[in-house]
Amino acid sequence: MVVLVTGGSGSGKSAFAEEYLMRLSTQAETKYYIATMQPFGEESLARIRRHQRLRAGKGFTTIEQSRDLTKAAQRIAKPSNQFQEEAVTINRPENSVPFIRDTALLECMSNLVANEMYDPSGAGENAEESILAGIHKLQKVSDDLVVVTNEVFSDSMTDNPEMEEYLKLLGKLNLRMGERADLVTEVV
Repeated sequence: MVVLVTGGSGSGKSAFAEEYLMRLSTQAETKYYIATMQPFGEESLARIRRHQRLRAGKGFTTIEQSRDLTKAAQRIAKPSNQFQEEAVTINRPENSVPFIRDTALLECMSNLVANEMYDPSGAGENAEESILAGIHKLQKVSDDLVVVTNEVFSDSMTDNPEMEEYLKLLGKLNLRMGERADLVTEVV
């Protein structure tokens, strides 16, 4: 199952996503928390610490992955589900229980997009393809994937071309994720 959780800044979307994943993962072998925020200053460090406190004691295995989600997928993958899509499809009847049950929370799409677009080691102009490929890999190695994104489109428009490019890509990815998702939730 893929769940997309969106909402404005401070809406509680991260807490909602964590609680939702906790309900999904009652039978899970491992709960992964894929953190994408890079600590650029005191404000971002404070937000990272706050999120760490919120998920403390919930049993998450945290993967700090600010770019290249395929690396996070490789860390989650186990011998029985390591991108062997055809073998899994052939060997696992459609209605059977998965070999290994893992859940993952991706926090959050807006940080990931900025990192891939603007970090010198990011995907740059290939950010969209890189992010979608990484999410596809995460879907293959986890039974449930919850993706958190931001609703930043009701803010006032900007004259900054880089910000407009960022917003356009984030909006496009949010639409693509909404199409892929089994459930889309807006937290207000």
